[in-house]
Amino acid sequence: MKNVQKIGFWGYPRPDIIEETKEKYPNAEWIDLDIDFGYPKTNILPESYCKIIKNIIDNTMFLKPDLIIAPIGKDKCDSGWFASKILTDMGFNVITTIYEETDNKKEIIICKSNLPLYDKIQLITANIIHPAITTYQPALIPENNNSSNPQFTPGFWGVPPNDLETLKLFPDTTHVYGWTRCVEAGTPADLDLEMYVNPNVPTVFYAQAFCSKAQLAKYLADKYNGLYIDIDDYASGSIKAKIEAFLRLS
Repeated sequence: MKNVQKIGFWGYPRPDIIEETKEKYPNAEWIDLDIDFGYPKTNILPESYCKIIKNIIDNTMFLKPDLIIAPIGKDKCDSGWFASKILTDMGFNVITTIYEETDNKKEIIICKSNLPLYDKIQLITANIIHPAITTYQPALIPENNNSSNPQFTPGFWGVPPNDLETLKLFPDTTHVYGWTRCVEAGTPADLDLEMYVNPNVPTVFYAQAFCSKAQLAKYLADKYNGLYIDIDDYASGSIKAKIEAFLRLS
């Protein structure tokens, strides 16, 4: 492929494949196909299906990337694998990757920082392709709620939501858990880390509607007396009210 101008990807592709592709196509634009850009919807997938996977298909059909890097293992999900097969069958150039290593974790800083939750999530996902070069050193928020820690520290567990505006309901002291924490650690398939939460931190367990991770979210919410929510597309007023009430009363 000589004229690769747009490279689409989803999830957390193998780092070595990312670096090889960046070296091969240094001027290409990288596009996170998970994100809801508001492009026209297709009817390729069922209406009642994971919105993130629908974003992948809809974005691909609209943007027509020259190359797609597609995680398909435990680092993503079966739906990501199915999407890769569908797009390949439709004629797109798809490179599939599986990145299931759990050793050599990177230090977790952003998830524990004083950045707004919206910025935490954006920075963690942006770092997958273009690690941020910054001199800013965020302050770390203690991961507990006791008399020696006057700052209220809630938690957000899950994947980056389709409706990122929902993250603005949380205070800057929010700790990040779940798959997003695994992404910062560089181990997206680390199920033990994904299931970790601090029982002293009141946590909202989020899952995208129709996502298999809802199984983990509901189980962990019940285990740790957290709030389980699932959102199909954008958060309704009632969902936002539940989150605000949980944070206020915890």
